[in-house]
Amino acid sequence: MAVSGEHQGDYLPIEEHGMVGDLHTIALVGTNGTIDWYCCPAFDSPSVFGCILDKDRGGYYGLQPEAEEWTSKQLYLPDTNVLITRFFTPEGVGEVQDFMPVEGPISEDLHRHRLLRRVAVVRGHMRFRVEVEPRFDYGRAAHEVEMHPHGVLFRSPDLTLALEGAVAGLMRSHPPLERSEQGIRIRFELSAGESHTFVLERVPPDHVCRPYSEEDTGQALDATTRYWRRWLEKSKYRGRWREMVHRSALTLKLLTYAPTGALVAAPTTSLPEQLGGERNWDYRYTWIRDAAFSLYSLLRLGFTEEAAAFMEWLTARTREWRVGPSGPLQIMYGIDGRADLPEIELTHWSGYRDSSPVRIGNDASGQRQLDIYGELIDSVYLYNKYGTPIFHETWENLRRIVDWLCDNWDQPDEGIWETRGGQKDFTYSRLMSWVAIERAIRMNRARGLPGDLVGWLAERDRIYNQIMDKGWNADRGAFVQHYDSDVLDASILLMPLVLFISPTDPRWLSTLDAIGDELVTDSLVHRYNPAASPDGLEGDEGTFSICSFWYVEALTRAGRIDEARLAFEKMLTYANHLGLYSEEIGPTGELLGNFPQAFTHLALISAAYNLDRALG
Repeated sequence: MAVSGEHQGDYLPIEEHGMVGDLHTIALVGTNGTIDWYCCPAFDSPSVFGCILDKDRGGYYGLQPEAEEWTSKQLYLPDTNVLITRFFTPEGVGEVQDFMPVEGPISEDLHRHRLLRRVAVVRGHMRFRVEVEPRFDYGRAAHEVEMHPHGVLFRSPDLTLALEGAVAGLMRSHPPLERSEQGIRIRFELSAGESHTFVLERVPPDHVCRPYSEEDTGQALDATTRYWRRWLEKSKYRGRWREMVHRSALTLKLLTYAPTGALVAAPTTSLPEQLGGERNWDYRYTWIRDAAFSLYSLLRLGFTEEAAAFMEWLTARTREWRVGPSGPLQIMYGIDGRADLPEIELTHWSGYRDSSPVRIGNDASGQRQLDIYGELIDSVYLYNKYGTPIFHETWENLRRIVDWLCDNWDQPDEGIWETRGGQKDFTYSRLMSWVAIERAIRMNRARGLPGDLVGWLAERDRIYNQIMDKGWNADRGAFVQHYDSDVLDASILLMPLVLFISPTDPRWLSTLDAIGDELVTDSLVHRYNPAASPDGLEGDEGTFSICSFWYVEALTRAGRIDEARLAFEKMLTYANHLGLYSEEIGPTGELLGNFPQAFTHLALISAAYNLDRALG
């Protein structure tokens, strides 16, 4: 492809990105060699490079050949999160190796957040151009550019970054390093066997730029490679789709915030569910809903340490008992556990391909979504069964939640999809309320733990009977989105997965057929039909990738193995070139929404695991 990039007048497709990270934050690297999304020091910190959300004002870190024509390909160094972007020109072949060393769960005050870019030529001779144009605090904060003997400092009021490594020698080269208005530009040449490494790191305001040799950065690359390969060796998955499952596992690990064990839903904000639409949300937080799915997937693969860390984060949330309008728990929290996530719009940014608004924070944190209690308690049940028996304090906190739910499950809410069209009696919310009480009963009986067993049994049965009575629409021959409606909803696919109904029950098979006829196209599954069930937002949306993997698992459990396998294999073709998924897939197979999405990769792991088991 010709030289192209956001800063040259166009946006890369969302799927044309890879990701590197250090378990505190990530950077998105385009196939054109541009880092166009990077928040520092944490996932939910203000961005430094954000041109994926505004090509003119977002800031970027470009590294490309200077040739008039070139093509590129990306891959991960096998079994790692070291990303390689290879460039092919008439003069030679080169590559950029992007990685962030993992320095352990140390505090943000001590973490350097080093972002390394190693440029190497493997054939011929090539010229490269580096452009570093930071825009701190989502482009709202001014910064200074300071030249030093061993590097360049970019100094803003709240964050200082140093560009070091090869830049020290290139400052004295011909042509020398050039200043731009708010950044720097560098041109250099390499022949086969030569390399330069650029190190961008967070530093204190009084930092003196230090030299990094190629030996230093080579050792960092080796250490990072060893870290990821040793981590992946813990996986117990040996099934048919090992490469995709392991890429999903590595992606989930990258989306984990090491200091607390929390998992972000996605590392980006406001990538649109529809180009030009308003369905743009900030996903850089941790949803209670993700807990059950993440713990299940991590435990199934054998990553018990990660499951234990996430369990610690969940347990801390149950200690924060405060019953408000939404209940004793919020649906989401900050990665550090904070509850206040005010939503504001960045009106100075145009959004990806002019898809505004750009939002930071998330007002959905104040919604009532009763299904989260089912997902929370199911995750604790799974951890208690497959991990470590839960402690007394955790059980006491869960008892209070179950008792509260027994008194409050029969209320309308906003539902799993966080609609902004008013509260309803969502079937899925009732289903997961049933799960919460049913799993608590199981733990009570298995370990003799104290609890109001008689009351719990009575409420569990009331919910079951109500769903069978009001959630079932005889005219549609299906369970529906909410009571007194005939609208289908993909969340209902979880009914047999959570053991509410037999996967071969006539009512369920009829529902599965109805969903397949109305919401499924070529393995891709819509959440629901917004025209039939207005959700308070304008515009349409793509198919939801997580729902597509739920559909695979529902087919599997219904015994329709051939259909399930074909649908799963088709879904794999909708991943990007690195095996990554965003939240949604558009009409022509393009990725839409925040990227990559943890929920989708969790569902892929679950679907692959259960389909493998069914195939024998």
